[in-house]
Amino acid sequence: MIGPACDTHVHFYDGGFPIATGAVLRPSDASPADYRRVQQILGTERLVVVQPTTYGLDNSCQLEAMSTFGANARGVAVVDAATPRAELARLTECGVRGARFHMLAGGAVGWEMLEDVAAHVAPFGWHIQLQLNGRELVDHVDRLLRLPVDLVVDHIGRFMPPVEADSAAFAALLTLVDHGARVKLSAPYESSILGPPGFDDVTQLADALVVRAADRLLWASNWPHPGQRNPTSARELVALRDRWLPTDEVRQRVLVDNPAELYDF
Repeated sequence: MIGPACDTHVHFYDGGFPIATGAVLRPSDASPADYRRVQQILGTERLVVVQPTTYGLDNSCQLEAMSTFGANARGVAVVDAATPRAELARLTECGVRGARFHMLAGGAVGWEMLEDVAAHVAPFGWHIQLQLNGRELVDHVDRLLRLPVDLVVDHIGRFMPPVEADSAAFAALLTLVDHGARVKLSAPYESSILGPPGFDDVTQLADALVVRAADRLLWASNWPHPGQRNPTSARELVALRDRWLPTDEVRQRVLVDNPAELYDF
């Protein structure tokens, strides 16, 4: 690869920060020092720190972690329509480039705020990062196409349970991709029934995406794999990543070029 590779979805946890009321996931502490050891195995230099549901609208823990990585870090925060413009400006200065919507249990901002938040963050050049059960995409594809900002869909669509590559739900994801959306190749364990090592029921979708639109894809570890009792190891992640991204050209595009463009590295 030419240039620094990027892990586009990492969370940090610190018991010194207040947990949001109603938080579903309350993982053990996971620090920048812990992640730096994982980075060495992943072979990445850049990272995108994503606000976890654990902290709701308080992005402080993630911002503190981002600051330890300097120019190699970017962030995806959780904000709502009431977040002051001055705060959005501050977050942008800190390296935030996106607003997260987690449409599953524990999410702090729901569908009812999607358009308002998108309009609110558009002047700052942010995108919307969306996590949902991908089977619901068929119900929302039209409104997602109308958003005034870029869209990133988490975890290969997180179809629960996985769908076939010729399904209507996956076709909805492909429609979004064809209109410019990005998809993160990450966390197959969140939806797979077949499980490790190959997560074949999800890998078939990753393969279809790589063939269809490698220039719209990102890769992520989802470290430290919140909610997983037996998390995938860093070396297993590398093996799976190399399976999904089979050539040097594709790896350069997905690991280096695409994130550099989206996250303004």
